[in-house]
Amino acid sequence: MTADSIKKYIREHQIKNIKLAVVDMDGILRGKYVNTKKFLSALDKGFGFCNVIFGWDSDDVLYDKDSFTGWRDGFTDATAHIDPITMRILPTEDKQSIIFLADFSESKAAAVCPRSILKKILERLDGLGYSATAACEFEFFLFNETPKTARDKNFNNLEPITPGNFGYSVLRNSSHAHLYHEIMNLTEEMGMSLEGLHTETGAGVLEAAIEHSDALRAADNAAFFKTFVKVWAQQRNMMAGFMAKWSSKYPGQSGHIHISLQKKDGSSAFFDQNKTDGMSDVMRWFIGGQQKLMPKVLAMVAATCNSYTRLIPGFWAPTAASWGLDNRTCAIRAIPGTAKSQRVEYRVSAADINPHLALAAALGSGIWGIENKIEPLEAVTGNAYEIDFPAELQLPRTLTQAAEQFKNSKATRDLFGDVFVDHYAYTREWEDQQQRRAITDWQLNRYFEII
Repeated sequence: MTADSIKKYIREHQIKNIKLAVVDMDGILRGKYVNTKKFLSALDKGFGFCNVIFGWDSDDVLYDKDSFTGWRDGFTDATAHIDPITMRILPTEDKQSIIFLADFSESKAAAVCPRSILKKILERLDGLGYSATAACEFEFFLFNETPKTARDKNFNNLEPITPGNFGYSVLRNSSHAHLYHEIMNLTEEMGMSLEGLHTETGAGVLEAAIEHSDALRAADNAAFFKTFVKVWAQQRNMMAGFMAKWSSKYPGQSGHIHISLQKKDGSSAFFDQNKTDGMSDVMRWFIGGQQKLMPKVLAMVAATCNSYTRLIPGFWAPTAASWGLDNRTCAIRAIPGTAKSQRVEYRVSAADINPHLALAAALGSGIWGIENKIEPLEAVTGNAYEIDFPAELQLPRTLTQAAEQFKNSKATRDLFGDVFVDHYAYTREWEDQQQRRAITDWQLNRYFEII
């Protein structure tokens, strides 16, 4: 929508509550309500947003080190600019409110803003003569809990909406049909329709596949989806969660990203009927770049300590930067098809992703592959877990290891800039430090009496 059409919509629908949000380093939407007068001024001129959102963690704890912002600059305001095309109505608020995303493309904060980082990568792709479409699919869990009851239980013995394993269950999606309908209606009304919604393996686990769109909108859709499915659930005294892995008893929750590239004329850049499996040179180099840089960009994709509990053999998640043709044991799945359907599935990502940064990493590494004509290793046939990959393709095992590889890579600095790499690597090291300070139930059970 244009600024003029937005103003007209607000007048005609008598919208009084307008929500503005930005994406922080962890992919969390941070925002506020503004009145119509303030919004119209901000739409034209931008508005000030405290840069503390890039200087604290997901628990609102300030980083010790002043990496980008901090006490030294007084946590100043950065100028955020509203992106008119991000307008969505909010069915969770009886359609009496609308929401917009903003970013910091024209200020110092652009160097670390996740949405601005993705826009930077898309501009680089445009310079090569291509555009990208993408889609995210999320596995998430639903519990008959509230934020209070979950904390009262110390997150133990939580009650999923359904027990046991029952993937692709018609029984379950029929018994809870009203929940499925509500989720699908919510996403459709918010402009991020689902292609599919079904049960997955695990107690109370669903999988939602969001329709594909241009890459920036795909990331916006994913951020909105994660936030407002949680809102929808909590309004019904349930909780929706997107941790990479919430229980050692079940596989982790994936957040796979599907990507395809188009030429300027709209034709597929990935499909070439004269090549083996229809894979163009561009697609092959794109996969080559993704494979070679995956260990280097993993911190942008597996961004929480919990992410690494999922990346173990035999749980539908990769342990090395592997690729294969329609092979779900690999980190990168090349999906053959027609000019309309040929694409790459980036399978290393989990449901806990920051969608803008994960997509920037997946696209950026592929762009680097195209620019440098990187050839991937031979495609994996069979079980990728049984293959001994070179050390340089083994994925980091902890968030700190991933942050180390990220900040020491020339390619990541070329793609994302020194300011972002230094700041983001520090935020991930901080995150891992917070985990190492914790005394877990596992440690108490194992050591309290016996050691």
